[in-house]
Amino acid sequence: MIGHLQRPITAVAWCFVFSALNACAAEPMDVDFRRDIRPILSDKCFQCHGPDAERESELRLDQEQSVKAVHDGVAAVVPHQVDESQLYQRITTDDDNTRMPPPDSGKSFTQHEIGLLRAWIEQGAPWAGHWSFEKLVAPSVPVSEDDWSRNAIDEFVLQRLSAVGLNPSIEVDRRTLLRRLAFDLTGLPPSPEDIEQFGHDSQPLAVERLVDRYLSSPAFGERWGRVWLDLARYTDTTAEWLNSTGQAWLYRDWVINAINEDMPYDRFVQLQLAADSLPDVAVEDLSALGFLGLSPTYWKELRLAPDVIKRVVADEWDERIDTVSRTFLGLTVSCARCHDHKFDPISSQDYYALAGVFASSQLADRPLLPKEEAARVMQARTDVRTLEEQLSKLKKEDKEHRQPLEEQIADIRKNTPHYDVASAHVMEDSSIYVVADGPDLTKLEYRAGEARDLPMFVRGNPASTGPVVERHFLTVLAQDDPRRLQEGSGRRDLADALFHEARDLSARVIVNRIWEQHFGIGLVRTPSDFGSQGDPPSHPELLDYLASELILHDWSLKWLHREIVLSSTYRQSSLSCPAGKAIDPENRLLWRMNRRRLEVEMLRDSMLAVTGHLDRQQGGAAFDFNDNAQRRRTVYGQVARRDLNRVLRLFDFPEPTSHSPHRVHTTTPLQQLYLLNAPFVQQQAESIVAQVASTVTDQSRIEMCYHRLFGRQPDDAELEAGLEFLSSANDGAVETVLADYVHALLGLNEFLYVD
Repeated sequence: MIGHLQRPITAVAWCFVFSALNACAAEPMDVDFRRDIRPILSDKCFQCHGPDAERESELRLDQEQSVKAVHDGVAAVVPHQVDESQLYQRITTDDDNTRMPPPDSGKSFTQHEIGLLRAWIEQGAPWAGHWSFEKLVAPSVPVSEDDWSRNAIDEFVLQRLSAVGLNPSIEVDRRTLLRRLAFDLTGLPPSPEDIEQFGHDSQPLAVERLVDRYLSSPAFGERWGRVWLDLARYTDTTAEWLNSTGQAWLYRDWVINAINEDMPYDRFVQLQLAADSLPDVAVEDLSALGFLGLSPTYWKELRLAPDVIKRVVADEWDERIDTVSRTFLGLTVSCARCHDHKFDPISSQDYYALAGVFASSQLADRPLLPKEEAARVMQARTDVRTLEEQLSKLKKEDKEHRQPLEEQIADIRKNTPHYDVASAHVMEDSSIYVVADGPDLTKLEYRAGEARDLPMFVRGNPASTGPVVERHFLTVLAQDDPRRLQEGSGRRDLADALFHEARDLSARVIVNRIWEQHFGIGLVRTPSDFGSQGDPPSHPELLDYLASELILHDWSLKWLHREIVLSSTYRQSSLSCPAGKAIDPENRLLWRMNRRRLEVEMLRDSMLAVTGHLDRQQGGAAFDFNDNAQRRRTVYGQVARRDLNRVLRLFDFPEPTSHSPHRVHTTTPLQQLYLLNAPFVQQQAESIVAQVASTVTDQSRIEMCYHRLFGRQPDDAELEAGLEFLSSANDGAVETVLADYVHALLGLNEFLYVD
């Protein structure tokens, strides 16, 4: 064999090789500008020829007009003419003095990249805008002859699967589907009543009735409200230097109620940005402003120079721009703080146009009362704070001076109607200025009712300013004629722009977020980055179809949930198969369902639910997680921005210091140690034991435990193992051994995961 391989290649063989190579070379490459060309230009060229205002050349390779424009008789790219395209000539030349990128840059083009650029030019150098900025046009729904599809979602999914020779997975059994729906829509396991009712409902629309019942349950808003609170970086505790009321929970409760009421998504967002500026807003809806009113604030040490404090204030604006743009638009606008965005068509002018909106909006507390009554209560509270400051300077023994102050405080509290009414964290139109207050000292000036336009900060430095930028919406979303954000602070105009100029993008973003929660991964895997550095959608037509339909259904999120969970795609088994693993190992084409671990809220709530002791009280002040006797749903537990509960952090709860696009799940030994040793888990095991211990036989106890925890009967092996374990109990130790058995069941993957 070795001798055979070492023979010289014959002339005939050489002819065959060259023929094969020429055939491959002649076959046109499938080149897509967004997928293949823009990433190459971004990586290799944008540093000198990109959107940065300090680029080293007037040639911009991020703009089609500049790329194809003729200067001095030549153009960077001449469609169909490789030999006339200076871009191609400069990246392939052997002359080190003219080759681009320079040889010492470390960014030389690979032969594959050169081949892609050549093929692109030969095909006419077609230029395409980024997919997320394109106008939303509802695609035609594919029609298949397969009877697997239940709705349009399935047709789009089946089309992609068929194209690569894959089939959908089998449908799950009713028990698995019930558990999946219960957790996805309510965050809780199915109750014994659910199991019994669904098990005996053999009518054709049994699943539809179950879904409608879950969608109308108060638990729906609690489960999906928590999803939104991750995006809003919700906290129950605000900075200690603020005159905070400690009633952040008003925003949390507002979110839950709005989702339960199926408030149209456009209205849901607009209230969170500008409830104080919109007409006909109920007093209770002012709580929606907690989205901005609970923004992180940073300590401003006024004994420092103004330039230092200006940067701190600018950091707060930047955080709000980042949260708003990523939450609603899936765009990283804050990347344009120091220079034009490196990858997306967002300029520094756009950034400072939005920064002016937040420089004109200040955090405030607002009693939930009509405007005039609220003003009286706020004035009374200000008077009380002034008196309390005077009181704090007096010694306790100084009754002569203390008594009049105490009487005044008591009188104001008693005679001010609604003095103790709840106060929400809101926003108000008021601009902030950082000014000098003597040598190296600073003061902050707040000018109520005044809005301001900001100058650009050179390289993001507020001490080095450029021209003033009028407040306006993002240019790329407004066809180069951006909406002016001039009414008051501009927040109302911004809220309107999100559902007019940016309507299509806003719809795509929220559809993707909800899809991700149901399937464990979004159609776009970067839910808060729909820019060129984010992932493209796995099913672009499906994303656009659902976004279009959401708009047609008046932005009803419950409609969207129902459409998704009633699809055959959603009902697939999570079992793997060799063909699927070989062709699509990441399951991007949705040939099966993804198995998912319960989030910490679902895990804790499930343990309480299976004991029958879950407290379903809704709303109100947050409880302390350290109190193991608390049985309320986890969404009502206290979230502290700077001191997050250790158990929450252990199970991947996001830090509430910034917007969280989605939870990143980890698997660590500490998680298992918690399940083994935590007093809370032990308490739940003992609670179940108290309810099943009176049963006569060990078999019936085991069956009751499986029914409670998993909604099924144990199989023979499970029953045998349980009987063997319980038989080890000595007289008088039955409940102790049974508690250990239940504790072990609570740590099983079947309890911790949704299949």
